[in-house]
Amino acid sequence: MTELAGKSLLIVDDDPTFTRILARAMKRRGLEVSVAHSVEEAEASLTQGIPDLATVDLKMDTASGLTLIPSLRAANGNMLILVLTGYASITTAVEAIKLGATNYLPKPADADEILAALGKQQADPDMEVTQQPMSVNRLEWEHIQKILAEHDGNVSATARALGMHRRTLQRKLSKRPVKQ
Repeated sequence: MTELAGKSLLIVDDDPTFTRILARAMKRRGLEVSVAHSVEEAEASLTQGIPDLATVDLKMDTASGLTLIPSLRAANGNMLILVLTGYASITTAVEAIKLGATNYLPKPADADEILAALGKQQADPDMEVTQQPMSVNRLEWEHIQKILAEHDGNVSATARALGMHRRTLQRKLSKRPVKQ
């Protein structure tokens, strides 16, 4: 059991396998769990009950998980919101925190890491940043994410701004970013 035992958790992710495994792990740790597989489904679930905690996947088939954060924050100003993503970037982390997320965690993450991140009232300002410079591929990913955010997620406008073909940009966006 954890200090979060007895609290309600909303898991928002479009991956049914991940949500099933995470929900089972969180129930074993004493949380009341509900699951939504899209932003729309999560917003609809808020009429059934307001959770204490939420994990939100960043990249889903329909809308970005970032669009859900303001609704969750409006429903419960004290809700602890964790953004999970397999496509982590500095730009999306900053955007998530600006929108009201409590913390941000790259996938893969296990249930204990997720609980630890949810248990923090805010992101850790003393977290060490590695001194190793980013790889060229990682720098490219970060730059693409920055320009994409500046164009409100519009792939065509981002491709024009970067001087590349839209399909090339879509191919780059579909690949997982390289760590470091």
